Amino acid sequence: MSNSKPEASARASAPRATALQGTSEPEYALWEPLDVDVAGAFSGISADDLAYRDRAREFVQTEVRPVIAGIWDRAEYPLHFAKRLGELDLLRDGIDLPGFPHQSLLAASLTMMELARGDGSVATIAGVQGGLALRSIAYCGSEEQRDRWLEPLARGTEIGAFALTEPTHGSDSVSLETRAESRDGGYVLTGHKKWIGSGSVGQVSVVWARGDDGQVQGFLVPQNAPGYRATTIEGKVSLRAIWQAHIELDGVRLDADAKMPGANSFKDTARVLQATRLGVAWSALGHALGVYETAVHYAKQRVQFGRPLAASQIVQARLSEMLSQLTSLQTLLMQLTRAEDAGELSGPGASLGKYTATRTARAMAANARDLLGGNGILTENRVARHFADIEALHTYEGTETVQALIIGREITGMSAFA
Repeated sequence: MSNSKPEASARASAPRATALQGTSEPEYALWEPLDVDVAGAFSGISADDLAYRDRAREFVQTEVRPVIAGIWDRAEYPLHFAKRLGELDLLRDGIDLPGFPHQSLLAASLTMMELARGDGSVATIAGVQGGLALRSIAYCGSEEQRDRWLEPLARGTEIGAFALTEPTHGSDSVSLETRAESRDGGYVLTGHKKWIGSGSVGQVSVVWARGDDGQVQGFLVPQNAPGYRATTIEGKVSLRAIWQAHIELDGVRLDADAKMPGANSFKDTARVLQATRLGVAWSALGHALGVYETAVHYAKQRVQFGRPLAASQIVQARLSEMLSQLTSLQTLLMQLTRAEDAGELSGPGASLGKYTATRTARAMAANARDLLGGNGILTENRVARHFADIEALHTYEGTETVQALIIGREITGMSAFA
């Protein structure tokens, strides 16, 4: 009797001779691109434009996909991606520069779509570098400033930032309080900026400040200038793979040639923002494509109740809804891009594109997250990252409310801005 219990214990701890059943989950393949174009919105795209799209897609599939979940989880900034994007000529956002091949607006848009399809932070790195910093200098800079900065920014060998938003002035950025005081043949900048992508890791920041005349002006500020203090914002649940900074400008002294001669009022700032607003819409389309692809692949591979999820009526209804939304976005953005290319896109039209795209992508991400069940909250399964990153996209470069007020003013002829 005394030996029976130890023998029973030994038997209980011995390894099983047969494998456990029903406890192993397959690895889901969720990244395969789906070239969905039910309405033929992308038909007739030139080979040159497709080359940019395909290069961006290859970069996402081979370089971003294997590592991005871990980078995003750890809130690291993959600066090497910025340089790599420059090497692939994927940073210019449609700005033509000497020594570079022509890049059409559509090529830039397709590039942004593909980068966002892979990851929102990676797309934002390109948007800040090319769409905002490089574009500001190209539009408003002097010849000397363009010669100094445009090529390094386009090649990703130096990093730029766009410092407009302030801690107490987000949507009402026209009311910014950072000052640029003329002094001793130059300028002294004092104030605060917040949510500035690459503002703590780069070489130059395009800083928007109010000059002696009360107008908003633009300045090129070295990030190592005395008095420029940038603190990386922590604790974000969105765009975790790009660092955004809170910047203190404590009596930053600049020479006269730091001012961009073409940046003399908020209209000049708005010109840059309007040009990038459509790019934000294309980024939202990329997110929408990413969550749609993931939902379709998962529905076909995930088995519940003895059959793939895709064989369920409710799942097919959800996928049909998402395809309808995706097709509507593709059609709208292609038409708006054609209008912009012809110089016919209005500010309210750009706002409508951003408003519609981010709202739609947000809804699609929520649908896809729910379809994946518990697996939908794992960053490695794509949807959770897209779901979180769209929240930032929905807000920056004009919140939904601000876009609605711009559109509403166009509809009614009356301003409802408070």
